[in-house]
Amino acid sequence: MKIDKKLIKELVDNLKEFDLTELEYQEGQTKIKVAKGSKVDQLKTSAVVSPNKAVLKSADDGEGVRVKSPIIGTAYLAPEPGAKKFVEVGDKIKKGQTVMIVEAMKTMNHVPSTADGEVKKILIEDGQPVEFGQTLVLLK
Repeated sequence: MKIDKKLIKELVDNLKEFDLTELEYQEGQTKIKVAKGSKVDQLKTSAVVSPNKAVLKSADDGEGVRVKSPIIGTAYLAPEPGAKKFVEVGDKIKKGQTVMIVEAMKTMNHVPSTADGEVKKILIEDGQPVEFGQTLVLLK
Protein backbone atom coordinates (compact mmCIF):
# COMPACT_ATOMS: atom_id res chain seq x y z
CA MET A 1 0.00 0.00 0.00
CA LYS A 2 1.34 3.41 -0.96
CA ILE A 3 1.05 6.09 1.70
CA ASP A 4 -0.32 9.38 0.37
CA LYS A 5 1.88 11.90 2.19
CA LYS A 6 0.11 14.85 0.57
CA LEU A 7 -3.25 13.66 1.96
CA ILE A 8 -1.78 13.14 5.43
CA LYS A 9 -0.28 16.67 5.37
CA GLU A 10 -3.66 18.06 4.29
CA LEU A 11 -5.37 16.24 7.19
CA VAL A 12 -2.76 17.56 9.66
CA ASP A 13 -3.29 21.08 8.30
CA ASN A 14 -7.05 20.65 8.85
CA LEU A 15 -6.36 19.64 12.48
CA LYS A 16 -4.59 22.96 13.01
CA GLU A 17 -6.97 25.10 10.95
CA PHE A 18 -10.13 23.84 12.67
CA ASP A 19 -8.49 23.37 16.10
CA LEU A 20 -9.27 19.63 16.18
CA THR A 21 -7.50 16.96 18.23
CA GLU A 22 -8.35 14.04 15.95
CA LEU A 23 -9.46 13.49 12.36
CA GLU A 24 -10.21 10.30 10.41
CA TYR A 25 -10.43 9.74 6.64
CA GLN A 26 -11.48 6.51 4.93
CA GLU A 27 -11.51 5.49 1.28
CA GLY A 28 -12.30 1.83 0.60
CA GLN A 29 -10.22 -0.39 2.90
CA THR A 30 -7.68 2.37 3.60
CA LYS A 31 -8.25 4.47 6.68
CA ILE A 32 -6.05 7.34 7.84
CA LYS A 33 -6.34 8.82 11.30
CA VAL A 34 -4.38 11.85 12.45
CA ALA A 35 -4.36 13.10 16.01
CA LYS A 36 -2.48 15.55 18.14
CA GLY A 37 -1.76 15.34 21.84
CA SER A 38 -2.53 17.74 24.66
CA LYS A 39 -1.41 21.40 24.67
CA VAL A 40 1.91 20.35 26.21
CA ASP A 41 2.31 17.68 23.55
CA GLN A 42 0.99 19.76 20.63
CA LEU A 43 4.15 19.56 18.54
CA LYS A 44 3.73 15.79 18.26
CA THR A 45 1.32 14.84 15.51
CA SER A 46 0.82 11.21 14.59
CA ALA A 47 -0.74 9.38 11.68
CA VAL A 48 -1.98 5.78 11.74
CA VAL A 49 -2.54 3.95 8.47
CA SER A 50 -4.20 0.53 8.42
CA PRO A 51 -5.06 -2.28 7.74
CA ASN A 52 -2.84 -5.09 8.97
CA LYS A 53 -3.15 -7.56 6.06
CA ALA A 54 -2.26 -10.61 8.20
CA VAL A 55 -5.26 -9.99 10.46
CA LEU A 56 -7.62 -9.29 7.56
CA LYS A 57 -6.67 -12.50 5.76
CA SER A 58 -7.00 -14.71 8.84
CA ALA A 59 -9.69 -17.39 8.79
CA ASP A 60 -12.95 -15.74 9.76
CA ASP A 61 -14.80 -19.02 10.28
CA GLY A 62 -17.25 -19.41 7.45
CA GLU A 63 -20.03 -17.74 5.57
CA GLY A 64 -22.30 -14.96 6.72
CA VAL A 65 -22.43 -11.22 7.25
CA ARG A 66 -19.27 -9.92 8.88
CA VAL A 67 -19.33 -7.06 11.37
CA LYS A 68 -15.86 -5.53 11.21
CA SER A 69 -13.93 -3.21 13.46
CA PRO A 70 -14.11 0.40 12.27
CA ILE A 71 -10.87 1.29 14.05
CA ILE A 72 -7.75 -0.05 15.75
CA GLY A 73 -8.26 -0.46 19.50
CA THR A 74 -9.35 -2.76 22.31
CA ALA A 75 -12.67 -4.57 21.94
CA TYR A 76 -15.09 -4.98 24.83
CA LEU A 77 -18.17 -7.21 24.73
CA ALA A 78 -20.03 -5.34 27.51
CA PRO A 79 -20.49 -1.66 28.40
CA GLU A 80 -18.51 -2.14 31.64
CA PRO A 81 -16.78 -4.97 33.52
CA GLY A 82 -19.31 -7.43 34.95
CA ALA A 83 -22.22 -6.03 32.93
CA LYS A 84 -24.40 -8.02 30.53
CA LYS A 85 -22.79 -8.47 27.09
CA PHE A 86 -24.20 -6.47 24.18
CA VAL A 87 -24.83 -9.69 22.20
CA GLU A 88 -24.48 -13.45 22.72
CA VAL A 89 -24.26 -16.27 20.16
CA GLY A 90 -27.82 -17.05 19.02
CA ASP A 91 -29.20 -13.54 19.65
CA LYS A 92 -31.34 -12.02 16.89
CA ILE A 93 -30.15 -8.48 16.22
CA LYS A 94 -31.20 -5.52 14.10
CA LYS A 95 -29.10 -3.37 11.78
CA GLY A 96 -27.55 -0.54 13.79
CA GLN A 97 -27.71 -2.39 17.12
CA THR A 98 -24.48 -2.13 19.14
CA VAL A 99 -22.61 -5.46 19.13
CA MET A 100 -19.57 -4.29 21.14
CA ILE A 101 -17.33 -1.33 21.94
CA VAL A 102 -13.85 -0.66 20.56
CA GLU A 103 -11.79 1.67 22.74
CA ALA A 104 -9.25 3.85 20.98
CA MET A 105 -7.36 6.73 22.58
CA LYS A 106 -9.58 6.59 25.70
CA THR A 107 -12.72 6.96 23.55
CA MET A 108 -15.39 4.26 23.59
CA ASN A 109 -16.66 3.67 20.04
CA HIS A 110 -19.87 1.65 19.68
CA VAL A 111 -19.71 -0.90 16.84
CA PRO A 112 -23.12 -1.24 15.16
CA SER A 113 -24.38 -4.31 13.32
CA THR A 114 -24.25 -3.82 9.56
CA ALA A 115 -27.34 -6.00 8.96
CA ASP A 116 -30.27 -7.76 10.60
CA GLY A 117 -29.47 -11.35 11.55
CA GLU A 118 -28.60 -13.89 14.17
CA VAL A 119 -25.22 -13.93 15.92
CA LYS A 120 -23.48 -17.04 14.58
CA LYS A 121 -20.07 -16.47 16.18
CA ILE A 122 -18.18 -13.86 18.20
CA LEU A 123 -14.63 -13.96 16.87
CA ILE A 124 -12.81 -11.99 19.57
CA GLU A 125 -12.38 -12.18 23.33
CA ASP A 126 -13.30 -9.40 25.76
CA GLY A 127 -10.37 -6.97 26.12
CA GLN A 128 -8.62 -8.22 22.97
CA PRO A 129 -6.73 -5.75 20.75
CA VAL A 130 -8.29 -5.50 17.26
CA GLU A 131 -7.20 -4.08 13.92
CA PHE A 132 -9.13 -1.88 11.52
CA GLY A 133 -11.20 -4.14 9.25
CA GLN A 134 -10.87 -7.23 11.47
CA THR A 135 -14.06 -9.30 11.62
CA LEU A 136 -15.52 -9.16 15.13
CA VAL A 137 -18.89 -10.90 14.77
CA LEU A 138 -20.31 -13.28 12.19
CA LEU A 139 -24.08 -13.15 11.50
CA LYS A 140 -26.34 -15.78 9.86
